[in-house]
Amino acid sequence: MDMAFDATGEVSDEALLVLYANGDRDAARFLTLRLVPRVLRVAARMLGDAAEAEDVAQEAMLRLWRVAPEWRQGEAQVSTWLYRVAANLCTDRLRRRRGLALDEVAEPEDGRPSAVEGMIAADRATALQAALDALPERQRQAVILRHLEGLTNPEIAQVMEIGVEAVESLTARGKRALTAMLAGRREELGYGHG
Repeated sequence: MDMAFDATGEVSDEALLVLYANGDRDAARFLTLRLVPRVLRVAARMLGDAAEAEDVAQEAMLRLWRVAPEWRQGEAQVSTWLYRVAANLCTDRLRRRRGLALDEVAEPEDGRPSAVEGMIAADRATALQAALDALPERQRQAVILRHLEGLTNPEIAQVMEIGVEAVESLTARGKRALTAMLAGRREELGYGHG
């Protein structure tokens, strides 16, 4: 049976995964289009390296395809499971490179701002990435998932396999630490004007 899919959300992630497990290649394509950009953003924020983030996203998706035939419906959301796998892969990479200086990579610019706006945006992105890199791994993961990806605390608790209260504590501590690290740079980053 052919189904017309809508990558924007007509069919649930779980339904697409089940269809893929039953041999539907279109389901895999639409699930990939829907999930990979999110996983890439999380991995890029956690790792500060776009190439490594692509490797993590690819590995996370491969693992999803491998578990598809045994997927137990209703136990976890596909996106939550995938975030958890990606976060664990990022943590493993960060642990392997611990002891080496983490490179600060500026975010690529999407729009066409003026040269000054582009420089300010790049400086802000670099400062944020450097501050995120300075956070302990669990705080960084919680802050990225909550404040940059917009997940709810219960969703983050599932991804990180901890309680909601622990998520609240990690995000609060991470946010305070980020604020403290960036507080002295408001003027330099273009926030002190006006």
